[in-house]
Amino acid sequence: MIKYKYSVVLSIAGSDSGGGAGIQADLKTFSALGCYGATAITAVTVQNTLGVSAIYPIPVEIVIGQIKAVMDDIKPMAIKLGMIYSAELAAAIADFLKDYQHVPILFDPVMVSSSGHQLINTDALDRLKQHLFPIIRLLTPNLSEASLITGTPVETVNDMKKAAAYIIKQGCKAVLIKGGHLQGTDLYDVYLDNKGTEHTFSSKSINSPNTHGTGCTLSSAIASFLALGDDMLTSIERAKTYVHQAIEYGKDVKTGEGQGPLNHFFDPGKLVKV
Repeated sequence: MIKYKYSVVLSIAGSDSGGGAGIQADLKTFSALGCYGATAITAVTVQNTLGVSAIYPIPVEIVIGQIKAVMDDIKPMAIKLGMIYSAELAAAIADFLKDYQHVPILFDPVMVSSSGHQLINTDALDRLKQHLFPIIRLLTPNLSEASLITGTPVETVNDMKKAAAYIIKQGCKAVLIKGGHLQGTDLYDVYLDNKGTEHTFSSKSINSPNTHGTGCTLSSAIASFLALGDDMLTSIERAKTYVHQAIEYGKDVKTGEGQGPLNHFFDPGKLVKV
């Protein structure tokens, strides 16, 4: 009898009760792209399309226990990090994953809420830089997060390039600064790695009220394509295409009374390059 094996991706992130972001968005993305999703939940949030009303952190030892259980048995081919709520958790995750750097580790830093509220304190940010940045393969901050990491406003493509250079100097192997909040019809994401490879990705803005979970989805899609065997730049390009079309096919769907999610299951088997 022939036996099959999925490409496995592990998400270490927070749970979104509204289903649009965090662990839930990650699992939808992994499944849509043909991967098997495993999880380690770092926090439980009370939220819906109107916003977050409470966050309950999972004890550090339970988070690490979840990660160990998956790494020991299911053996993921890529790892995506999301919401890491404390300096203690950042250090513990980094210490555990330092022996798994043969597996590509992506970090989508959840540092600033959509309303602009800072979700991480200075001590935790410093610990992230010190412990996590050196072991990850790709960091994917948005403009607000890049501003927080660098300590300077990041508002233009030129700012993004300067921020990327700064972040690489902090020990990251590669960074993709997401420009989804740039003004205008053309959007840009800036990539830089520690070998000097630079690339600016471009896409067209879509007028949609349903963009909740875009950042989680992009990083999870990149991790999925890496697990499936693509190189980094190809994975980013394919992930951007997937997210663009998930937004396009979800723009007229009503889920809740606020900012709805993408349409993760629009039919990614028929992706068309944009």
